[in-house]
Amino acid sequence: MIVLVVASLVVASLLGIVALLTGEFGELQGRIVVTTLVVAAFGTTALCHLAVVTRAVRAVGFGGLAASLGAAVCALVLIWQDWSGPGPGEGWWKSLALLTIAAVSLAHANLLLLLAGRPHPAIRTGLAVTLAAIAVVAVMLAIPVVTDGEIPGSSDEWYWRWFGVAGIVDALGTIALPVLGLVLRRPEPVTAPAAPAPEPAGETVRLVLDLPADLAHRLDDHAGGGSRENAALDVLHRGLPTG
Repeated sequence: MIVLVVASLVVASLLGIVALLTGEFGELQGRIVVTTLVVAAFGTTALCHLAVVTRAVRAVGFGGLAASLGAAVCALVLIWQDWSGPGPGEGWWKSLALLTIAAVSLAHANLLLLLAGRPHPAIRTGLAVTLAAIAVVAVMLAIPVVTDGEIPGSSDEWYWRWFGVAGIVDALGTIALPVLGLVLRRPEPVTAPAAPAPEPAGETVRLVLDLPADLAHRLDDHAGGGSRENAALDVLHRGLPTG
C-alpha cells in the first residue's frame, strides 16, 4: 500500500512537470497541475494513516484512508467537471469540505497515536487531551459547512473564541507530546554481565606448585611408585566437588 501511494505521487509529479514545461499553459495544463496537488495531498495524508494500520488503533487508520480517498475523488470530480454546462451540485462541495476536514484531522490524530503505547501518565493524559481537542476542532469546522453557516451565524463571537481555545490546546499537544516522548523514554533494561564460559572439555592447564616436604612424602605414598602428577590429579578429583 505504501509503495502504491508513493508511486502515485511520483507519477502525478511527473505529469505536473510535463504540463508546466511543454506547450502553452492553458485550461488543460491547469487542471493537470491541480490534479497533481490533489494526489500529493492524498498521498501525504494516506502515509499518516498507514503509520497506524499495523497497531491496535488500526480502525482509525483505515477510517482516515477512506476519508482521504473520498476527498480526493470529490476534488477530482470538481476539477474535471465540464464547466461549460451545469455546474456540479452543492453536495460535491460540501462532501469535499467535510471529507477534507475528516482526512486532515484523522491524519493528525494518527501521527499522535504512535505514542499510544507509552505507559507514562503524562504522555497518556496529554495524548487524550490533544485527541479531544482535535475532535472538537474538526466538529466546529464541520458544523458551519453542514448548516450553511446558520451555526454559529454571523453574530456568535463566542463560537470562534472556543474554537480558538481548542486550536491552541491542539497545537500545544502536537508540539509537546513528541518532546515528552523523547524525554520520558522508557529506560533500557540493565542486563547482568554474562558468566565466563567454562573451559572446554579436554583442554588442560599447567599448574606448578611448591609443596612442603611432608605433603610431598604423602603424595609419593599415595602414588605407590607411580608418578606424582597422576597421584596429584587423583587427589584433586577425589577432594574437589563436582560442578
